[in-house]
Amino acid sequence: MAINTEKNSYTIIFSIAMVVVVGSLLAFIAGALKDRITENKRIEKQQNILYAMGVNENTEGSAAFVAEEKAQELFDQYITEQLVISNGSEATPDDNAYLIDVKKEQAKAKAGDERRLPLFVGEKDGKKFYIAPIRGKGLWDAVWAYVAMDENMVVQGAYFDHQGETAGLGANIKERYFMDDFIGEHLLDASGNFVGIDISKSNADPLNKDKEDNEVDAIAGATITGDGVSAMIRKDLKLYVPFFKNLKKTN
Repeated sequence: MAINTEKNSYTIIFSIAMVVVVGSLLAFIAGALKDRITENKRIEKQQNILYAMGVNENTEGSAAFVAEEKAQELFDQYITEQLVISNGSEATPDDNAYLIDVKKEQAKAKAGDERRLPLFVGEKDGKKFYIAPIRGKGLWDAVWAYVAMDENMVVQGAYFDHQGETAGLGANIKERYFMDDFIGEHLLDASGNFVGIDISKSNADPLNKDKEDNEVDAIAGATITGDGVSAMIRKDLKLYVPFFKNLKKTN
């Protein structure tokens, strides 16, 4: 007997069958690739951390990570300690700190639970770096960064990225010219108070020579993204201030 494909019941049954088949296929693929996806995320985090402290393959004007096959070796070489900060300034060594999900930790804090703060200590050319992962909101979606600081909370390097900012505008936060502007910028004011760094349209220092003005030049046409980055820096890096104050006391 021929099937009447014009009946509503046929359309409904066919649609349900397609949803089940496609859903099952996607679930199978996701399961099969889960280990590889997890591994790729691990490598990417290591590349981000290394980039922020100046371990990268940059060429003039362009930003480039170390190669994937070198990431683990270089991470082990340059990252001397991984810490998890809790209770303000209490730092506990944890070799898996780089696996902490900053987004989930932010959600925990909003729910009233204690937030864990990962911090990575690196050494390069006799210099010590403290690299913190931060996360915020841009114009369309999430923005995040890894910021390398010295013991005085002076920025030594940074890597910014985004989920869906506008190409040629807000997406330029991951361009090298923008990220390099942060090198040498102070997060504290002259009195030692944390103020962060503003991405400012009214910045009177377009060549970014003044490193103590707590400002970098904004990206043209990306005001909301810039505001989101400024807020992210103020909100998340401020949480590390007790650690650095304690660090100076013990050194």
